[in-house]
Amino acid sequence: MALDDELDETDALIERRFRDHPYVEIILSTPGLGPVLGAEFIAHTGGGMNVFGSPDRLAGVAGLAPVPQDSGRISGNMRRPCRYCRRLMRVFYMPAQVAARCCPTSKAFYDRKRALARRRLNVLWALLRDNRPLESSPPFPVATLG
Repeated sequence: MALDDELDETDALIERRFRDHPYVEIILSTPGLGPVLGAEFIAHTGGGMNVFGSPDRLAGVAGLAPVPQDSGRISGNMRRPCRYCRRLMRVFYMPAQVAARCCPTSKAFYDRKRALARRRLNVLWALLRDNRPLESSPPFPVATLG
């Protein structure tokens, strides 16, 4: 029981520190990302996105972007990289699995492509770049025919 109490105190400390970050509303607006995974994301990215320069570079570091395994005569062979940050990869796969069950938009994308973790990385990158939270409705009204 003492270990459970210590874990609860640690989780509360992580959440308090996470709530002080300027990107907290943006990160928590994405389905599946909570305070613990959000804090882990901030810890592994250094708190800012300008270190990576592009979402493709972040995906490469997280192991979500395939790398070429070409020979002299054959090209187009892609594989998972050998060197990547497994903890950062987990930060994107865990919420993707939760969102695939709970969020209808994410479920539809997961059923179509099965590349939901990479898609969520791109969405989170755009949200942080634009400094806005995720909206459940489209940002612009769709014109109707008719």
